[in-house]
Formats: sequence, structure tokens, C-alpha cells
Amino acid sequence: MAEARRQFKVGRVVSNKMQKTVVVAVDYLKPHPLYRKIIRRTSKFHAHDEQNCQIGDVVRIGETRPLSKTKRWEVVEIVKHTEEA
Repeated sequence: MAEARRQFKVGRVVSNKMQKTVVVAVDYLKPHPLYRKIIRRTSKFHAHDEQNCQIGDVVRIGETRPLSKTKRWEVVEIVKHTEEA
């Protein structure tokens, strides 16, 4: 039986108010359907977080089994920490 590849995305943490859950915003570029101008779009994903991410961190998330009603991703690694002022 063929095994599906696990999908990964890189985005920034926009919320960490929940326990062990962060909201990650992933930006992507997409052409306008009629005018073909490149438009920046953003998708938000709820991800399971055991690493205590802070708002502004750039993280890599990976697909996982459904953990709750909205969580289907987990934080794999913190790519870049945010600089605290």
C-alpha cells in the first residue's frame, strides 16, 4: 500500500493564547484569476505546540492526525526566534 508523503509549511506564529496550541499564518502567492497579477494570500492553521513558541517566531509545521476539531498540524521546529525588545 502506497504511503502518502507528509506535508510541511513554514509560517509565523500570530497567536499563542491557547494551551499547547498556536495559530500559524502561512503566506503564499497566487495569480488573480482574470488579471494575472500576483496577489499575496494568507492561510491560518492551528498547530500543536510542545516547544513554547512566541508570537512572531517563524516555525515549520507538519501534517498530523486530527488532534481536535481544528488542529491537524504540529510544530516540527522553530526556524527563527523573534527578537525581544
